[in-house]
Amino acid sequence: MRESIPIVLSYLLGSIPFGFIVAFVVKGIDIRNFGSGNIGATNVFRVVGKAWGIAVFLLDFVKGFLPPFLVARFFNTGHPQGYLILACAVLAIIGHNWPVFLRFKGGKGVATSVGVIFGLGFVFSHLWLILGLSLLVFVVTFLIFRYVSLASMVSAVAFVVFSFVFKVSGEIKFFSFLLLAFIILRHKKNIKNILAKKEYKF
Repeated sequence: MRESIPIVLSYLLGSIPFGFIVAFVVKGIDIRNFGSGNIGATNVFRVVGKAWGIAVFLLDFVKGFLPPFLVARFFNTGHPQGYLILACAVLAIIGHNWPVFLRFKGGKGVATSVGVIFGLGFVFSHLWLILGLSLLVFVVTFLIFRYVSLASMVSAVAFVVFSFVFKVSGEIKFFSFLLLAFIILRHKKNIKNILAKKEYKF
């Protein structure tokens, strides 16, 4: 019962729709009706402005970072392998993707996922190398194709591959597959747009 508290709080924190809030406060608009219709940092960057897009990215990053980081430090999990920490990490991403505050229609979880992995890095130190290599894959893919969506998906695939190459623990491998599933699921429309050559370039 006690362990349900950080799990619920992780979901609620992840559910805070910073992109929606920033767009409404700054421009008085519902960001879901503009650009790609997404509440994430990339769409806010395009519609509201560069500085606000960066701000939303950082806010989404932080809400992913805090649950695993804080639970690992201040909550007696009783789980040597960190299953509760991973559960809170996953719930933060689920909160962003399917937020209770926006009727379960949220963002794509990229910034929040990166924040989550940074938070997990303080628990599972081997994640730093995998994260660094995955971010490198993101940058290279983005510079070549100029699609944030494509770069996000390719880097998610790379994260899974690197988790096997460097022989990390079983729970991290499972987490990497789950993360990839979330990324692909939330980018179905982008995949169709890329194939139809209708995807927004950044």
